[in-house]
Amino acid sequence: MTRWGILATGNIAARFAEDLTLVPDAELVAVGSRTAEAAELFAAKHGVARAYGSWAELAADSDLDVVYVATPHSAHHEATMTCLDAGRAVLVEKPFTLDLADSTELVETARSRGVFLMEAMWMRCNPLILRMVELVAEGAIGTVTGVRADFSMAGPFPPESRLRALALGGGALLDVGIYPVSLAHLLLGMPDHVHAWAKISPEGVDENTGIVLGYDSGAVATLSCGLVGASPVTASVVGTTGRIDLPSLFFRPDSLTLHRADHEPETIHSELVGNGYQYEAIEVQRCLAEGQLESPLVPHATTLEVMGLLDDVRARIGVEYPARR
Repeated sequence: MTRWGILATGNIAARFAEDLTLVPDAELVAVGSRTAEAAELFAAKHGVARAYGSWAELAADSDLDVVYVATPHSAHHEATMTCLDAGRAVLVEKPFTLDLADSTELVETARSRGVFLMEAMWMRCNPLILRMVELVAEGAIGTVTGVRADFSMAGPFPPESRLRALALGGGALLDVGIYPVSLAHLLLGMPDHVHAWAKISPEGVDENTGIVLGYDSGAVATLSCGLVGASPVTASVVGTTGRIDLPSLFFRPDSLTLHRADHEPETIHSELVGNGYQYEAIEVQRCLAEGQLESPLVPHATTLEVMGLLDDVRARIGVEYPARR
């Protein structure tokens, strides 16, 4: 049995707790928050045995095998470091941190302490996404020449929303743009050329962003994210002999469609169960059982490369978060 703790009590923490009930040999045994009241309410709702009124108390619980960090991304570094310092394995919600420097510090800390650490980029653990990667590797669509992906939300978001708060890492890029960027990275790796433009809000965060990634191979990724209009949230992977389409929501699809020359389109279905977070939890438990310190599905190198790419895009669109220290 893998004993889980959850750090934070917001919406994503609740959805993760629900999906843990779908994971074999998983048990949610503790929750921690900045206040005892929030932790106790969450514990009562989700049947959690222990509730802690501080992150440090949760991290100090030696009965835990792993902690899921579900805070807003501006607090990921502090919360994760608290757990790593206590020797706890950590699954930290995406984006890993606000920038490459903080992400690198977490990875180096985990490695020096010999503690498991993984970014919760659940898309990379999704069975249909993994099947898509297999199809591409098998040459089903030839050589990949293009990736197109979008993820924009309608809003409007109230002034107090974290999505509008610069200090909380607000804006479209880190919250939803990370999905199109991660998909492009999954299929094409690091680009050789980066171009980006964004409409910046009065608060200083990006609210409508376009990204073009170029590769010396000739491949191109065209990506977009935003907070001012709902997009289809779909994706396509184009190759020299075919195409794979991912429907909405492309990062947790219930199907994919393979198009090949001289073939009828082939649709592969997968029943959606739960919220989709169970697959990353299953991967964490597999890694822990095998004594691995990082996941091959979401390796540290990938997390750092994507974070560096997001830093590059932010610099180009003119979004700068306040210094953490």
